[in-house]
Amino acid sequence: MGLIHKQFLSGNRIYGCSGCKTHLATKDGVMSTAFQGQHGRAYLFQTVVNVIEGPPQDRPMTTGLHTVRDIKCCECYQVIGWRYVKAYNEDQRYKEGRYILEKELLIVVS
Repeated sequence: MGLIHKQFLSGNRIYGCSGCKTHLATKDGVMSTAFQGQHGRAYLFQTVVNVIEGPPQDRPMTTGLHTVRDIKCCECYQVIGWRYVKAYNEDQRYKEGRYILEKELLIVVS
């Protein structure tokens, strides 16, 4: 598998994995805080780092059918959210390539 080189982020507010504090995203990458995850509130991010993606799955959600990949922390392997691969409804296409991180599974690192 090889070595994993983690990225370290800088900025006002850095979100990290609640299990191991690995940097995941910054406040500047938040697109919306009005999402719902499996554990409650969730944030939509433009980009995240230090994650491993699982296989694609079709998943019915409140906004319709989406193809998603679960994402987990590259350090402790905790599932922290998912990445939208495909949205089948035209009005949901803005989510494609974006990431959901669940608030319950995040901590503010700095």
